Amino acid sequence: MMKQLARVKFSSNALKVPKDWQQPSGNPGGKQYGDAFKADEKAVPPDTVAPPLFLPASTNKYHVDTQKKLNEQFGGFIDDICTAICSAWSTWQSAATMAGITISAGIGSGGVMVGPPLMPLILAQGPVTSASLAKYTKTVATVIGTAWLQVTLGVKIPGLPLWPMFIMWPGPVAPPTPNPVPAPWMACCPGGTSIMMGSSLGSQMFGQHGDPTAPYANELFGAIGDAVEKCYTIWAASTMLTNILGAGAFAGFAPPVLPAGPVIGVGTMTPGGVT
Repeated sequence: MMKQLARVKFSSNALKVPKDWQQPSGNPGGKQYGDAFKADEKAVPPDTVAPPLFLPASTNKYHVDTQKKLNEQFGGFIDDICTAICSAWSTWQSAATMAGITISAGIGSGGVMVGPPLMPLILAQGPVTSASLAKYTKTVATVIGTAWLQVTLGVKIPGLPLWPMFIMWPGPVAPPTPNPVPAPWMACCPGGTSIMMGSSLGSQMFGQHGDPTAPYANELFGAIGDAVEKCYTIWAASTMLTNILGAGAFAGFAPPVLPAGPVIGVGTMTPGGVT
């Protein structure tokens, strides 16, 4: 999905190649231009890739060849870097844990989320077959990795009733018990959406890249940032924090006077709890 979203965003720029080209007209310009090409070079079909990342300025064979080459180059990078981002994201999700969640009568609060950093995971799988590609990959990996770290640092359980049975537990100690009520990601990370805004990510990539003359870099980074934002929005709306093992005891247990009571303790989410 991320690949196609990025391609659609990039294509919305309707970039024509060559840039600012105008067909010569009049005499001698128009005649010389017409005489410079064979009949079968003057009108050829454009690239059929959909959506087209670039448009030919005319049906001239050399303009279409340029379009096809750029579609292949930029499309290849978009596909490869999006694959790397998604793979890194999936690895993080399967490995992430959370600790230090305070439990009070079934209510979970706070906690710290920890997972593998995305930057090296993206770098390990992103396109690096040339110095130029490696630089683009490093730029994307650095910005996405930094943004994701900021997102995860903001994840806190905001006082949710995750263990209803802990309101009145029949015993002095509650063993590690998975939360039967999942915690919505959106409730635990309300600031994530603003951090993952596509316009912000794209601007950061453009600045991080440090080369304002890089061809179509602004459009490329903008497309990647936009796709990441859209994927995050979909992911965040459907993701839950589960398998948070809550355990503890309740003060004042003195059977048979107080055979049950509210559990006070801590919770820890094991790997695989982000579902």
